[in-house]
Amino acid sequence: MEKTSTAGETGLLANAAFLAEIRRSLQNLEQALQGVIRGNGEAVHLALVALLSRGHLLIEDVPGVGKTTLAHALARCLNCKFQRVQFTSDLLPSDVIGISVYNQHREAFEFKPGPVFANILLADEINRTTPKTQSALLEAMNERQVTLDNRTYRLPEPFMVIATQNPIEHHGTYPLPESQLDRFAMRIRMGYPGWEGEREILRASGHWDELEELEPVATDEQIRQWQQSVTQVRVEDALADYMLAIVAKTRAHEHLALGVSPRGSQALYRSAQALALLEGRDYCIPDDFKRLAVPTFAHRVVVSTRYASTLKKSEEAETIVREILESVEVPL
Repeated sequence: MEKTSTAGETGLLANAAFLAEIRRSLQNLEQALQGVIRGNGEAVHLALVALLSRGHLLIEDVPGVGKTTLAHALARCLNCKFQRVQFTSDLLPSDVIGISVYNQHREAFEFKPGPVFANILLADEINRTTPKTQSALLEAMNERQVTLDNRTYRLPEPFMVIATQNPIEHHGTYPLPESQLDRFAMRIRMGYPGWEGEREILRASGHWDELEELEPVATDEQIRQWQQSVTQVRVEDALADYMLAIVAKTRAHEHLALGVSPRGSQALYRSAQALALLEGRDYCIPDDFKRLAVPTFAHRVVVSTRYASTLKKSEEAETIVREILESVEVPL
C-alpha cells in the first residue's frame, strides 16, 4: 500500500515512549472493566473504542446480560461526571435536557440543566420512551450542545452517550428512528457469557458490590488527551479507499433500501484509528476496518422489505454487511 503522511508521523505518537504510556493506561482501564464484566472481553474492547473515538455506544440485547453494568463500570473507572436516565413511556424531553424555571427574586427565567450535562450519560432502555423524547438527544449527540428557549448551552467534554435497549421484537418498545441510530458510532451486543464466565459471575460476591469497589483509573483530562491522540493515528490512502469501497457497496446493494451515510464513514474511520491506538499502534491495518464494519454499519443500513427473510432485521443487516466485506478486495 502507498504510504501517506499525516499529522501522526510528526505528532506525539511518533514518540515510542508516549505511545507505550498510552497503551499501559488503556490496558489498566480495560483490566479494571474486565474484572466486573466477565466473559465478554470483546464488548469491553469495543466500548473503549467508542470512548476513544468520541463516539456514542448503543448496547442491544435481552435483559440480564450486563448492558447497564458495563455502562456503570465504565463510568466508575473514569473520574468524571456520570448521570443515568431510566427511559420510560412517560419521560419528557425536559427530563433529559433540562428546563427554564422562573426565579421570582431575580424576576427572570433560569435554566436548570438536566442529566444530559454529564461526561457519560446512560440512557437506559432508550427504546421504551416515545420518539419525541428520544429526539431530545439528537442535538446533544451530534453537536455536543442543547438549545432551549433560543439559547445554546455547551455540554462538558468529554461527552458520551451509552444507551441500552431491548430487541425491538420485545413488548413495550419503540423502534429508534434512522436519524437517531446514525448518531451512535457503534451498536454492540453483550451476548450470553461462556460457561467459565458465568461460573465466575455466580461465585462473585455480587456485581453491584464490585461496582462500588471500582476506583477511577483515568481522569477526564487523560480521556481528552487519548481522544486527541486518536486523530494522529495513520490511515493510508489505500485503506481509506478500501473503506469507501465497502460504503459504496452498501449504497448500491439490491437488498438495502438505505446505505451507510457519510457520518457512518466518519465513524468507522475514527473507530479504526481508536482501535489501533487501543492495541498499541500508531497506524491502522485492514483488520481494524473489517473488525469494526459490522458494529459500525449494521445499525445504519435499512433492509428492503422486498427481501424479507426469516432472520430478524438486525441480524439480516449484519449478514449483508459481512457479505459485502467478503466481496471487497483487501489492500495488500
